[in-house]
Amino acid sequence: MKPSLLTAFLLSSLCSLTSQAHADEVSIAVAANFTAPMQKIAAEFEKDTGHKVVAAFGSTGKFYAQIKNGAPFEVLLAADDETPTRLAAESAAVAGTQFTYAVGKLVLWSVRPTVVDAAGEVLKTGAIEHIALADPKLAPYGAAAIQAMKALGVYDALVPKLVTAENITQSYQFVSTGNAQLGFVALSQVLKDGKIEGSAWLVPARLYQPIRQDAVILEKGKGKPAAEALMKFLKSDKAKAVIRSYGYDLP
Repeated sequence: MKPSLLTAFLLSSLCSLTSQAHADEVSIAVAANFTAPMQKIAAEFEKDTGHKVVAAFGSTGKFYAQIKNGAPFEVLLAADDETPTRLAAESAAVAGTQFTYAVGKLVLWSVRPTVVDAAGEVLKTGAIEHIALADPKLAPYGAAAIQAMKALGVYDALVPKLVTAENITQSYQFVSTGNAQLGFVALSQVLKDGKIEGSAWLVPARLYQPIRQDAVILEKGKGKPAAEALMKFLKSDKAKAVIRSYGYDLP
C-alpha cells in the first residue's frame, strides 16, 4: 500500500474508532401512536450519530407509573404535554428540556371501506355494535375520543358499545381484526403513503383538546450525550419530514 493510501486508510480507521468510542445507547419510552414514525426516526438517528436507540412503546399513563417506580428510561416521548410537565415538577425529568415534537390527530376508522362516512354520522346510527378506543385514563387519544363524543352529544348512547383498549395500538388491533366494527385511532396508524386504508372520518380538532405530544429528558438521561443528541435530532428537518409524513402537525 502506498504511503498516501496508507495514511488515508489509517485516518479513516481512526475516525471510525473514535465515532464508535463516543457512540452510546439511549433508552426511550414512546407513546404507542408514534411507533411507526419513531422506528424510522431511530434508524436515521442511529445512522447519522452512531448512537443506538432502545425503545419501548405503550400508553403514556403506564409509562408515567413505570418512570416513577424507577424504570431505566432516559427520554420520554409522551402522547400529551401534561405528563412531561408533571414529571419535571416531581423532579423525575430535567427541567427546561421539554418541547412539543408533534400534534396528533384523532380519526374514527374502520378497516372496511364503506362503514365510516366522511361526516362521522355513523356514530348516530344504531347499526354499530362495538367501538374501540384507548383507555382514556391512560391514553390521551382515548380521552380525546371521549371529548369528541360528548361534544357531538352521542356519548351516553354509545357507552354500552365502547370497547376499551389498553393503548392506541390495541384499539387499532381491535378494529383491524374485526373485533370492533370501528374505533378511534391516531391518523398516523392508518395513513399509508398519504392515503387512509379502509374508511375514516378525521375528527374535527374543535371537538377535542389539542393533542400536543411532548418529549422530555428524564432524570436517568440527565447529562447523557445520546439522550441529548436524540432530542436535538427530533428537532431536525429530517425528523420533521418523517413526522409530517404520518399526518401529524408540527407546533
